[in-house]
Amino acid sequence: MSSETFLQKTKRVVASTLKKVLVVLIIGLIGLFSFLYWGTYEYGVMAGKVLRISEKGMVFKTFEGKLSLETFGALKGVSPIAETFDFSVQRSDTAVINTLQQVALSGERVNLHFKKRYMRFWWRGDTKYFVNQVERTGK
Repeated sequence: MSSETFLQKTKRVVASTLKKVLVVLIIGLIGLFSFLYWGTYEYGVMAGKVLRISEKGMVFKTFEGKLSLETFGALKGVSPIAETFDFSVQRSDTAVINTLQQVALSGERVNLHFKKRYMRFWWRGDTKYFVNQVERTGK
């Protein structure tokens, strides 16, 4: 039977506790990153005309767009207030990207369905708003 000294026992307990704390910390950070990356803060619809849709970036290419909201009736006798909505589109949504390119060229009014994420990641897009569906109104 070997008996360990107080110092050896203390080292073993501290090392075991540090390993457990490190594992809990890593799991917590993975959970936080997952929540911020995939979590959705808001769903919504914006209506207007697509001014542009472009592919940006040096290494990580992202699709970015701008929608003119055309706020009418805010001021009597004055031209419409130019208010815009910046958005991103995920690379995998090729149908949405193609539709946005078509309506940007035609000047057609559309409804954009979007998700707002909790955080913006530079490799994913320039905004927190991601368009996932385009409704063409035909106007």
